[in-house]
Amino acid sequence: MNNHASKAVAVIILNWNGEAMLRRFLPSIVKHTPEWMADVVVADNGSTDGSLKLLREQFPSVIVVELGKNFGFAEGYNRAIKAVDNPYVVLLNSDVAVSDDWLSPMFNYMNEHPECGACQPKIRSLKNPDMFEYAGACGGFLDKNGFPYCRGRVFDTVEEDLGQYDEMMPVFWASGAALMVRRDVYLQLGGLDAEFFAHMEEIDLCWRIKLAGYEVMAIPGGKVYHMGGGTLSSSDSRKTYLNYRNNLLLLHKNLPDSCRRRRLFIRRLYDTVAWAKFMLMFDFKNAWAVLRAHRDFRSMRVKYRHHPDVNILPGSPNAVTGYFLKRRRTFDRLV
Repeated sequence: MNNHASKAVAVIILNWNGEAMLRRFLPSIVKHTPEWMADVVVADNGSTDGSLKLLREQFPSVIVVELGKNFGFAEGYNRAIKAVDNPYVVLLNSDVAVSDDWLSPMFNYMNEHPECGACQPKIRSLKNPDMFEYAGACGGFLDKNGFPYCRGRVFDTVEEDLGQYDEMMPVFWASGAALMVRRDVYLQLGGLDAEFFAHMEEIDLCWRIKLAGYEVMAIPGGKVYHMGGGTLSSSDSRKTYLNYRNNLLLLHKNLPDSCRRRRLFIRRLYDTVAWAKFMLMFDFKNAWAVLRAHRDFRSMRVKYRHHPDVNILPGSPNAVTGYFLKRRRTFDRLV
């Protein structure tokens, strides 16, 4: 694909048997992505439906990277990003609709600020367009114990977008629903960690980007709409398992020896409380998911033997006590 080097950006959509999603969302992406600036790329994970036929017949301007088989989310993107040579790449979920000029604010900022390694636009809910979207909203953070939250979403409380977070600012992580990153930085750091399978792999990537000395930014001048929930519902025990396991992996992998054990011990205490709550609610599937997450974390952690020397996890806030005990349910009240 070296014949497309003239364009600065590759907007990459990973697809696996997503013909219906492509029909619904690809037209807005092609329409609102400046042709002079970016290639629109669909990386296909070995689809067996009509996806490839649809792309050939109805979207001739879209570049198709056929990966041959289903490599999953992380490895699929890793292979797709190796296959292009555009200086910037955008990982765009297949269930995202974009609006006018969604890409230019991010491109302009990254082009003018070489210290910026990754960024995201404002992400609203497609189902409730006045509301922020759960997975990313207007930029992500971690609390002192590694619990993720966003400008516009803290735990299960999602805010209405009233322009309260319209300023650009550094964040801890950018959402994988619409993540723009420097291709050379992505490849240098090894890309997304396939061990995570799903959930929080973009937080892990952004943590490594920050450890490498780059900023991660929220650029609200661009705006996209994410349908969300396309993979697993919030009550699915599989999602519970992945979230608990991957949060432990995230901390183990990216914290230095000086504080890693203490933070993981505190997380185990919180997770024990969560397990007890599931048990009291007779939600045995989710209770078992928490136990499995800790069991599998113990076997998986041996794969990560090298840890950073510095701790960039913030010293505050404590999102759990702030949200559940002090009832600070919005980002501005929590921080």
